[in-house]
Amino acid sequence: MDVRVEIAKEAGRELVDAFGRLLPQLSRTAEPLDLAAVDRMVTCEANTVLVARMSGTIVGTLTLVLLPLPSGLRARIEDVVVDDAARGRGIAGLLTREAVRLACEAGARTVDLTSRPDRAAANRLYERLGFAARESTVFRLPLGE
Repeated sequence: MDVRVEIAKEAGRELVDAFGRLLPQLSRTAEPLDLAAVDRMVTCEANTVLVARMSGTIVGTLTLVLLPLPSGLRARIEDVVVDDAARGRGIAGLLTREAVRLACEAGARTVDLTSRPDRAAANRLYERLGFAARESTVFRLPLGE
C-alpha cells in the first residue's frame, strides 16, 4: 500500500472534489464545501489540513487545529474521514500520527479529539495510538439551525 500524507497548501478543484466525496461519509448534515469554503479552511492560520493520497488520489483527510490558550498551546483533531473504499488500510492511523507529530513539533501540551461511541473501530484506533477517554461532558449550542 503506497499512502502518502501531506499538508494541503492551497484550495483547488481536486481538494473541493475530495471533500465533496468524503464529507458526506463523515456527516449527513454537513453542507457541501465550495472553493471559497475550502480556501478559508486551508488558509486559516490555526488549521493544518492533512490529506492522505493513495495512487495519487485523495482518500482521507484530517484537520489539526492549534489553539493558543491561557493554559498553553492545545491541539484538536477534527473531521477525520477516510473514503469507504480505502478503509481498513491504516490511513486514519497515518493521518492521526502525522497530526500528533505536528502538534508536538508546534509545542502543544495536549491533543484532543472527539469520537462518537458507535464508531468502535475509530475508537479502538485512537486508544491504540495512546489517546484515553476523559471524564468530561461536551456541551454544544447549535447556531443557525
